Amino acid sequence: MDATRQRFLMCRPTYFAVDYAINPWMDPTAPVDVDLAIRQWERLRQVYLDLGHTVEEIAPVPGLPDMVFAANGGTVIDGRAMAVQFRDPQRADEAPAYRAWFEAAGFEMYDPKHVNEGEGDVLLAGDHLLAGTGFRTAHASHAQLQEVFGYPVITMQLVDPRFYHLDTALTVLDERTVAYLPEAFSPGSQAVLRRLFPDAVHATMADAEVLGLNAVSDGRHVVLPEQATGLAAKLRDRGYETIGVDLSELRRAGGGPKCCTLRLRQGKANR
Repeated sequence: MDATRQRFLMCRPTYFAVDYAINPWMDPTAPVDVDLAIRQWERLRQVYLDLGHTVEEIAPVPGLPDMVFAANGGTVIDGRAMAVQFRDPQRADEAPAYRAWFEAAGFEMYDPKHVNEGEGDVLLAGDHLLAGTGFRTAHASHAQLQEVFGYPVITMQLVDPRFYHLDTALTVLDERTVAYLPEAFSPGSQAVLRRLFPDAVHATMADAEVLGLNAVSDGRHVVLPEQATGLAAKLRDRGYETIGVDLSELRRAGGGPKCCTLRLRQGKANR
């Protein structure tokens, strides 16, 4: 298996907090250790650097505690960036901050016509875009994704509110292989996944409940929550090298490694 060098965008959790509840993971009454969240995030960033990847950073904005979850800031493929429109007003001000960063970085910009929460719900798998819907990103946005990026879009219907974004229920391991939790998808979407990825890795509920599928793969190395031991073992059996990280503090808001990581695909040569 060959690793592909990646370029990522991340946001330091300087202002991380759980001040509201917009998913089942969030409990505003439970205390949050911001210093621990920063240390765990810094460890994730260092793992990427040690693997030879490039990490860009967007400046955190006071009052936007979920801005650390950079994957929701946009979708970037072949040098084009689609900005986002969040479902919840608590996150709305993240959208212009990320859009400004993409524009300054020189990406060709597109604005969403419907609710679209970026790479949280849009995953490039080979020559297809897997696009989640059911809780956040609107199904109507999938047509625009296809028009902007020129990849066939496959709709994935999510059915379990704990796995409210596609990247909490499925991870792309390489151009031909994914790992996913079957129970997180509707029967029709499960059938599509079986047809598209007959050799997929099936995660257990126990590993999904620690956000084990919220992982980042470069085609050889898979960075995932260290608590997802069963999934890690399955991936190693398939020949992947796994790297466990502890993002338990950020999990209080429903985020893991992938949530913190937006892939910046500059051009077709970097697919």
